[in-house]
Amino acid sequence: MLRLQRTKLGGLGLSLFRGLHHKPVMAVRREDVNAWERRAPLAPRHVKGITNLGYKVLIQPSNRRAIHDKEYVKAGGILQEDISEACLILGVKRPPEDKLMPKKTYAFFSHTIKAQEANMGLLDEILKQEIRLIDYEKMVDHRGIRVVAFGQWAGVAGMINILHGMGLRLLALGHHTPFMGAQEIFNELPCEYVEPHELKEVSQTGDLRKVYGTVLSRHHHLVRKTDGIYDPVDYDKYPEHYISRFNTDIAPYTSCFINGIYWETNTPRLLTRQDAESLLAPGKSPIVGVEGCPTLPHKLVAICDISADTGGSIEFMTECTTIEHPFCMYDADQHIIHDSVEGSGILMCSIDNLPAQLPIEATEYFGDMLYPYVEEMILSDATQPLESQNFSPVVRDAVIASNGTLADKYKYIQKLRESRERAQSFSMATKKKVLVLGTGYVSEPVLEYLSRDANIEITVGSDIKNQIELLGKKYNINPVIMEIGKQEEKLGSLVAKQDLVISLLPYVLHPFVAKACITNRVNMITASYITPALKELEKSVEDAGITVIGELGLDPGLDHMLAMETIDKAKEVGATIESYISYCGGLPAPEHSDNPLRYKFSWSPVGVLMNIMQPATYLLNGKVVNVAGGVSFLDAVTPMDYYPGLNLEGYPNRDSTKYAEIYGISSAHTLLRGTLRYKGYAKALNGFVKLGLINRDAFPALQSEAKPLTWKELLCDLVGVSRSSKHDVLKEAVCKKLGGDNTQMAAVEQLGLLGNEQVPRAESVVDALSKHLAMKLSYGPGEKDMIVMRDSFGIRHPSGHLENKTIDLVVYGDVRGFSAMAKTVGLPTAMAAKMLLDGEIQAKGLIGPFTKEIYRPILERIKAEGIIYTTQSTISS
Repeated sequence: MLRLQRTKLGGLGLSLFRGLHHKPVMAVRREDVNAWERRAPLAPRHVKGITNLGYKVLIQPSNRRAIHDKEYVKAGGILQEDISEACLILGVKRPPEDKLMPKKTYAFFSHTIKAQEANMGLLDEILKQEIRLIDYEKMVDHRGIRVVAFGQWAGVAGMINILHGMGLRLLALGHHTPFMGAQEIFNELPCEYVEPHELKEVSQTGDLRKVYGTVLSRHHHLVRKTDGIYDPVDYDKYPEHYISRFNTDIAPYTSCFINGIYWETNTPRLLTRQDAESLLAPGKSPIVGVEGCPTLPHKLVAICDISADTGGSIEFMTECTTIEHPFCMYDADQHIIHDSVEGSGILMCSIDNLPAQLPIEATEYFGDMLYPYVEEMILSDATQPLESQNFSPVVRDAVIASNGTLADKYKYIQKLRESRERAQSFSMATKKKVLVLGTGYVSEPVLEYLSRDANIEITVGSDIKNQIELLGKKYNINPVIMEIGKQEEKLGSLVAKQDLVISLLPYVLHPFVAKACITNRVNMITASYITPALKELEKSVEDAGITVIGELGLDPGLDHMLAMETIDKAKEVGATIESYISYCGGLPAPEHSDNPLRYKFSWSPVGVLMNIMQPATYLLNGKVVNVAGGVSFLDAVTPMDYYPGLNLEGYPNRDSTKYAEIYGISSAHTLLRGTLRYKGYAKALNGFVKLGLINRDAFPALQSEAKPLTWKELLCDLVGVSRSSKHDVLKEAVCKKLGGDNTQMAAVEQLGLLGNEQVPRAESVVDALSKHLAMKLSYGPGEKDMIVMRDSFGIRHPSGHLENKTIDLVVYGDVRGFSAMAKTVGLPTAMAAKMLLDGEIQAKGLIGPFTKEIYRPILERIKAEGIIYTTQSTISS
């Protein structure tokens, strides 16, 4: 046996014991899998050090190796094709399976430790031939840090490549920049390093003559799903409990991203396909483009993935590029990769053997790191049991396989393989089944979010055939055409096959769906209010042992979650809530609000119209205030003093006083939840109320069997003049009914309510008006909406100080994507659905999003989807 004592390069100490009859032989094999692989594991000076110790070193001839064969011969190596005499065979990358020799010790980068499917055949052959495999990637010190790697030169080569690629890409986009000839690494450029949190500012106001860079560590972008905190010890144990904020906090302000992180399947991704779609959406640049320097289509131009981990931390990096063809373009809209630097998308460089571009430097560097461990590897006898070998921990722990079996530390590889095979074989059987009812504006974000999980099978039920067909073309769904409110038996049999039902139907149908879920003991989720009709089913839900969650959209939904987060935090420090005022509104973007209502509809307007007919109750300075709906509703409308450029008004919504109990804030003297609109909306609707247009009573003259009616004729009936009256007579009668209000009169005229257009068939006047407004005031191509929410709290602290806290949420719709309302209603609903499927929500019964178990993860995850809220506080005595 031997006892090894490690010294510096060229000075391995050696003590020989009896039983050794001849010196072992080592070989450096030829790299013959990749034509561009010109590196070697050792340079000639390392070979010289080994031969000086009396070991025989065989060098397999290669005309690709960057360092010429004769240099190795000068160092004492023996050049020969046959290396079967060697007991240790060193290489850089994997050898062909048919060239493996049994019962030898091999050392190379095997890429098997994640059970990579492409290399499992190699691993099987290694086990079959009883080869001892040492993987450089697993040679680590006591801290888990790699001691043998090409890492430094991968970084240098990667930076050179991506600067070259950036130059080509910018040239293709019409720019002429210093990147054209840059062949130096980043520090040689006119650069300045900034902290990650400073990227946003320098991307907007930085010096255009500089290249700004930042170095990202885990704590800059990783946060726990439940509380938004990064705990390094906890992350190392439970990385699956974390998400990355790279897509929202860093990527939007980055032109070029160099990725070198180590990724495993249970760790968060940096960028997903959905992130790429968002990042590549056209942005508004404050800089006007000129010839030679046009405005860029989007901020992120290029990604260099040094890790070259396909489908890993960069989900859409699905194939590596090569030294021969180093660049490709990823088109996020079509999810395709094309070999060009032109066209739409992100320039990608992901060469998996980057250091091979600097083969001599890389060989010298790698050999210096490997050399101190070579002698003990030479003395490895693959025919003997692994435990009998006198290896250092660095080498011992890097042995993947020996004597025909996986080493104990790597037996998990087989379990990973078996797990993957089981998942592939039984994926259909293990899929979770979700039924989505309704195909309205909210359904698509729900489908998109749930479709990210391949283990969810989605069925969509609707009575609108064309909508369900359109969704079927975009998402992998099982479409079912049915009239949900009229086919109770069909609904029941469909629900019985599901793990979860998501009802995106009108609120009046939720109790109908809930009864089917109760009967079949299936969980249910909805974005809508928990109505009295749904509340009546509470005991039945509990008896069935299921979970039914409501109020998961925007308002109700995110408003509750933001409120409860603030309230719970206040209680934790012994503070009390003295006031709570929340206003929220879905609006057209200001540039699309030029109509009599200052409003547009993306779904049936009837609910919006009927809202002003409902009474409202709120608490103001300790007094209950009751607001009657209808004509007097206008008296409760108040101008809003925030976001003055938007010219907003607000009015109370439903019964706010009940939230004293729901939120647990009986200490509050003021409690109001209201709706936001642009100024002028309420007055226009008040005119409709005066004219009797917002009336849900049955109106036989509009029903299918009646004679067609024009709006002029209907208005004549409503104001009490003959249908044959002339226009001036009708206009005078309408104006009188409106109390002479010229603004309200103008709204009636501009919307065509005095004209000869036919009134849509409907059960009631308001239903007909709803259909008319849906046609007149719907969103057109290229038009977008926005949502505005402002929560205001008065928080009294134990010290006696009063904290005035505001939370603002402003979200714009995407012209090429989802509307703001669809995102803010659909995504929280989908997130809660996923949490329920994954067991993150354990509560049973009829509940809302009022507990930390529900609201914390959702508030954290919406940030990753670009739904960002801001907070501000002032303290007074």
